[in-house]
Amino acid sequence: MDTPPEPEFDAIVRGVRHIFDSRMAFVSLLDANRQWFKARCGLDAPETEREVSICQYAVEADAMLVIPDTLADPFFATSPVVVGEPFVRSYAGVPLRHGVSRDARKYPIGTLCVADDRLLDFTPEKLDLLQGFAGVIEGMLEARRDRSESLRLALSRQEALIASERAQRILQQAERMARIGSWRLDLSNFETHWSAQTYAIHQLPQTGKPDLNKSLLHYPPADREKIMQALGTCANTGEPWDLEVDLVDATGVFRRIRVMAEAEIRNQKVVAIIGVMQDITERYKVERRLREFALTDELTGLASRRAFNETLDEALASTPARGSALAVAIIDLDRFKEVNDRMGHPAGDEVLRVMAAKLSAADHLGDFLAARLGGDEFVVMLRGSHAAERLAEGIERLLADLRHTVYGEGADPHAGITVSATIGACVRDATCADRPSLMKAADEALYVAKRARRGTGAIAGRDGILVARAAEPA
Repeated sequence: MDTPPEPEFDAIVRGVRHIFDSRMAFVSLLDANRQWFKARCGLDAPETEREVSICQYAVEADAMLVIPDTLADPFFATSPVVVGEPFVRSYAGVPLRHGVSRDARKYPIGTLCVADDRLLDFTPEKLDLLQGFAGVIEGMLEARRDRSESLRLALSRQEALIASERAQRILQQAERMARIGSWRLDLSNFETHWSAQTYAIHQLPQTGKPDLNKSLLHYPPADREKIMQALGTCANTGEPWDLEVDLVDATGVFRRIRVMAEAEIRNQKVVAIIGVMQDITERYKVERRLREFALTDELTGLASRRAFNETLDEALASTPARGSALAVAIIDLDRFKEVNDRMGHPAGDEVLRVMAAKLSAADHLGDFLAARLGGDEFVVMLRGSHAAERLAEGIERLLADLRHTVYGEGADPHAGITVSATIGACVRDATCADRPSLMKAADEALYVAKRARRGTGAIAGRDGILVARAAEPA
């Protein structure tokens, strides 16, 4: 408890909140008197008193607690967090279990929860995902415990191993990594020695001595080159290395492994290279899934705000201001709120999907990336001539493309709502050379266009308002 925020926990909480479309999600840990949040979304307070916590009942029962409607539940209807802030109406929580050692009994120490002041839809599929994410958190806690146990074991054995420099260094690396295999390459004869776990990672029987050249064939060509280069540098200069690479075991299964190594030096000469390797396949898959989830807007399929920001920052860093032109255009949908209010949020979601499809199909913008910033706001990054002399033309065509009329079910066909787009753009120059300044200038241009007329566009630093222009016939 009381540890700093960590991105792994924050990513899980964000993912759970997205799955349930809830306003609150959190990882809570309980002690005798309080409930403390390791990660939280939608909550301001870092902790609460335990006695007002709903999570304490999931912990005490050591079972998932699902309350579809707290006001309909006599036990929870008068809870302080139901009748007062944050006015919990729906709640689902899964206990997080932890043991002091691998073989010890695991006890519930907190929960992974979602909550809302609205009624949530707790489908079996969503609750299974909540249970699965709780398992991921338990796995992270177990890995930390294992690392601590490895460290304690290493310290207890260190005095007995102090006479052997090689074993001591392997032990020091084992203190940093759990579930490892060790290896040693003798530079005098290039003989390789593997521990049992290293054989297990390669799915090879423990017979004979491993051959260096054959063992390198387990790595794909690009990663094999990295390993060979690191071995050569270490042998020549003594420089240690730490790599994450792919490995194909003897059964043809791809694994992701972390390999660490350092030089064994005697009489100021590198005589061997010793190292450890760890199979991190499952962690790598989870990280990839979480990253893909974070970089894609689920509703529209466009890039997320985070993905756009990362791509724009990379483009700004790799392309100097005097190089290829670069511009951003912020797009705000007109009358979108009216669609939501009159026809409902499903109709609004469909408008967002339609506009996203139109943006994705805007090939006339050349080299571009479209993303959803949030709500009814989109953004486009353009490069080359489409970000300079052809920018105005591109915006005018986009204004024509981004028009969509929505009709209510059974409604008068003449009473539809036509959603259009207002666009503000900015070209990167000396005064707008980074993401914040580019986005700010584009946003200001957007409001210039809005003040002029809905469904128009403006470019920062340029006079005049852009209006919709259909594509010219071929």
